Order: sequence, then structure tokens, then C-alpha cells
Amino acid sequence: MATTTNDLPKTATIAPSIYKEPAPIVDKDNPLESMMQRFDRAAEILHLEPGIYNYLKTPVKSVIVSIPIQMDDGSMQVFEGYRVIHNDILGPSKGGIRYAPDVNLDEVKALAAWMTWKCAVVDIPFGGAKGGVRCDPRKLTMQQIEKITRRYTANMLDVFGPDRDIPAPDVNTNEQTMAWILDTYSMHMRRTEPGVVTGKPLVLGGSKGRREATGRGVMHSALRGMDKLGIKPNHATVAVEGFGNVGSISAQLIAAEGAKIIGISDISGAYHNDAGIDVDDAIHYSETHEFLLDGWKGGEKITNEQLLTLPCDVLVPAAREDRITKRNAHNIHAKLIVEGANGPTTAGADPILESKGVLVVPDILANAGGVTVSYFEWVQNRMGYGWTLEVVNERLEEAMNSAFDRVHETSLKHKVPLRLASYILAIDKVARTLRLRGIYG
Repeated sequence: MATTTNDLPKTATIAPSIYKEPAPIVDKDNPLESMMQRFDRAAEILHLEPGIYNYLKTPVKSVIVSIPIQMDDGSMQVFEGYRVIHNDILGPSKGGIRYAPDVNLDEVKALAAWMTWKCAVVDIPFGGAKGGVRCDPRKLTMQQIEKITRRYTANMLDVFGPDRDIPAPDVNTNEQTMAWILDTYSMHMRRTEPGVVTGKPLVLGGSKGRREATGRGVMHSALRGMDKLGIKPNHATVAVEGFGNVGSISAQLIAAEGAKIIGISDISGAYHNDAGIDVDDAIHYSETHEFLLDGWKGGEKITNEQLLTLPCDVLVPAAREDRITKRNAHNIHAKLIVEGANGPTTAGADPILESKGVLVVPDILANAGGVTVSYFEWVQNRMGYGWTLEVVNERLEEAMNSAFDRVHETSLKHKVPLRLASYILAIDKVARTLRLRGIYG
């Protein structure tokens, strides 16, 4: 059974101090807290009226489902799944689904809100959502993961839909996961609905360039950031935390622009090589081994914490949330941080990095390439016509560069860092749309 809460705000006003006097920034290592602290600062600058503030901070819907499956030995195990629709003012909600043992409702709420702001920043007609299942895929067979995916999808039939809510891959999910969601949903609808998910295999209506899209967007953001700082790509040194899809492709594409990748890492640990890491070799090794530390020989072994503080021009945190905090921000040496992951920097670290003069391209801008090409995929599904890879990449570059320029202009206008500028830009767009649409009821 699904437990659904519709948290639309009441018409009663809230104390203006909620947004006019944001709480002091603290480092709670909670992505929801970090998101709300930044939201509050942007709301203060925009002078949001209390009712709209309350509406925009509150998820439209939070769904929690029980996922019982029969294990390979015949026993039953019950998992918990989530889907949070943060906002759908701009259009159908959009957001990935992650499978991880530490997935929780606060994390999913924060990620859903980030998706709302991300879609608004890159000017695509989607709202924000996120989903997750609390499980450890490393301890599950492929058959068990398929069962979890299909039961989760069946429980979300009233939530998902090409005109309602459109999932995509995230941590520990991939094209195969999306194929199972597509098939399960289509079987219940009695018709094939390719637009119900994005990030699916090409043969099922996926878009060319989707798998590389987030990393490619990070690359474009990195180049734009380097340009603002007067750093030439072919003279730049770069450290990339995380060597999954986003991190590895970011490293590969940034290296192709002439930069030297001096550090990479995965969950097992990190490697440093001042002479430059052979990214293609590391990718090839990671495709045939579970971890880099299983025996890759391309650099000196260091810890993940050491990688974050390597002397370099550009740092790309592309792993998980809360990696740069007030505990280690003082030790960051990079001049430019380009956030490939969602929420890698806590709110407590923001003022420290700002005081050090570090330019941070925030997650809701830097990693928006994925949702941008997801939008392209959805459009192609609706048209019934696929685009070439060249068209996808050209339109992605245009979208990312235009978004960066809008955020930069907002930063100069309000004399605030890029992160706060991106929130101001996004919240203002959603708030203006809400005022025009009004409240039904």
C-alpha cells in the first residue's frame, strides 16, 4: 500500500521572519537543511511573500511504498521506496531514482527540490521530483533488483506518467532499470509509453548522448568557469572525485579539452599523479574491475579526503552529498569547483569557500546536462523522431552556456556567489509562474 501526503500549503500566512531572517548557517551534513538554508537566503533577496515562500518550500506530494519481494531462497524481504514530487508548476515533474542502503525521505525531499531549481535554471518545462529505494544493490542478484524495480513501479502507477512524473537513472540505477520501469508501466497501461522514463536504452526510444550528458554538461560548466577566472584549459590541473558515469565522463571530456587530470577516485579510494592520469586507461580498468584500488597502477594511492584538498586549478566533486563541509573547506586549494554531484557542498562550507575566493559552479547548474538531455529525449519520444548525436550535443552546449550566462548575470546584479544567484534565478521563475497560474480551489 502507498502512503501519500499532499502537503499543499494552507492559505494562512507564515511569520515573515521565516524567510527574512534565515537561520545561521550550520553544518549538519543534511542535504535538506543545506537546500533550505540557501533557499531562505534567496527568498530574502527576492522578498517573497509568505504564502509563496510556504508553497515553494513544501513538496506537493511525498509517497512511501512497501516493496515485498521473494528472494532467491524463497524467503520474503520487504524494502521501502520513496517518490517525492516537489513542484509541478512548470510542467511534469522530473527526477531520478536511486537505489542505496542509506536512502531516506529527507535526502529524497532535498534532491526533489534541487530538481525543481535545476529545471528552472536551464529553462526547461519540468518540475522537480526524486525517488529511491532503500536497498544495497551489491548484495542483490539481478533478478532481485528487477523484482524490486517492477514492484516499485507498480506501486507508483498513480504517480508516474509521461504527462505527470518522469523518472530517470540515478545512483545504482541505469538504462536496464529504466527499461523495466517502461515495460511494467506499459503493461499496466496496455500500450507502450516510451515517454514515461528517460535514460533508457536507445532501442527503446532513448536519446543519443544521454549517457554522457551530465558529464558533458559538467565539462561545459568547467570551461565557462575557467574562462571567467582566466584559466586556459591546456594549462589547467583538475581533480575529479567519483569515477562513476558522471565523474569518469567529466574527466574524459575535460582532458580532451587539454586539461591535465591529476587526481581521480571511486568509493574504494583515490589516485594522484602530477604528470597526468590516463583517463581512458582508468575507464577501461574500471569497466573490468569493481574498484580502482583492485590494482590499477596509474598513480599514487591517496585517500578520498586527500583528493579533495589536492593543489589544483579545478575540483570536480562528482560522488555524493556532503563531501565538502566546514571541516575541510579551509583546506581546499582549487580555484574553481564544478559540482558534478547533487549537494556535494554543505551550506556550512559556502561562506568559507567564498572567503577564500573559490568560484563554485553549483550543482543545479553544473550537472543540469543530464536533465536537459532527458528533456530532449522526452521531446523526441513525443515527436516520434530521433535527433542525431551532433544535434543533441549542440543543443546541450547552447542550453548549458546560456544557463551559465544567466546565472552569472544574476550574480553580478545581486552581488552574490553563483550558487545563490542560481537559486534566485530559479525561485524567481517558479514564483512568477505560480503568480500567473494562481491557486485552484
